[in-house]
Amino acid sequence: MYLAHFGLGQLPFGLTPNTGFFFGLEPHVEALEVLQVALESGEGFIKVTGEVGTGKTLVCRKLLNSLPKQYQSAYLPNPYLTPDELRWALACELGLKCQTGLDQRQLTFWITKRLLSLSLQGQQVVLVVDEAQALPDDSLEALRLLTNLESEQRKLIQLVLFGQPELDERLQTHQFRQLRQRISFSYCLRPLEWDEVQAYINHRLAIAGYQGADLFSVKDIKTLTQAARGIPRLINILAHKSLLLCYSQGEANVLSRHCIAAIADTQDTQDTQLPLRGSNLGNSTVGWRIGLVVALLMGCALVSAQAWGYWL
Repeated sequence: MYLAHFGLGQLPFGLTPNTGFFFGLEPHVEALEVLQVALESGEGFIKVTGEVGTGKTLVCRKLLNSLPKQYQSAYLPNPYLTPDELRWALACELGLKCQTGLDQRQLTFWITKRLLSLSLQGQQVVLVVDEAQALPDDSLEALRLLTNLESEQRKLIQLVLFGQPELDERLQTHQFRQLRQRISFSYCLRPLEWDEVQAYINHRLAIAGYQGADLFSVKDIKTLTQAARGIPRLINILAHKSLLLCYSQGEANVLSRHCIAAIADTQDTQDTQLPLRGSNLGNSTVGWRIGLVVALLMGCALVSAQAWGYWL
């Protein structure tokens, strides 16, 4: 694609949460600080929520990678599980090798025994649940009951829930009032401001290997921020498409028309009500789409040429 054109060693705006690109943005740092304080205080339930694409999974992985040695983590990335499946998943994460014929009472006994053993060794277990808004009602209740497992000094297991705003809506219902009262620490990830987006884009480009002057102007950063509503995932998509168009036209810097075309090509963006000023893509409504297709074809052709040369 455009890696060689901009002197990059890797794609800077991938959608997979990569802690190697983690940048100390204020909302992400604050979320991690809240989590660290809550874990140190031994609280049973901790919750982090945020709109789709605001970086919950990235914060989740950063937390797992930075836990001190006295913590043993159990991670559930797909929580759409029944209570029975949830207990089996926890048992596997704790390293238990139980017979499949165990009933739930027996399985709970072995989980409790394992938690007590880890506690005696000075280990604190942290169960981290991503996409917690997908938990069935019965499984949410099963999680609450897990926090009843405790020694005379502390909880045997702490739970961290990462979820979308729908999780907050469910917890506000009368049905989950007991669980809601047990959440002592919570944090809501907010969207980014334009200056944070500017620092975020420049940071990712630098990590990817870029060493030149800023590729995006302040004006275009503000345009992208408005269109993406400050959501990092959408910002990644728009920045990537802008670079594709810039590369396809042989430009050294991203121009406003590249950003506007990227916005027009992306769903779930906010209309900036800006025309394609001075665009060389033509006046056709499909001009910017042709530009993106050309950029993709050029990238594919470059990869094919390199593979053919390697074969020769």
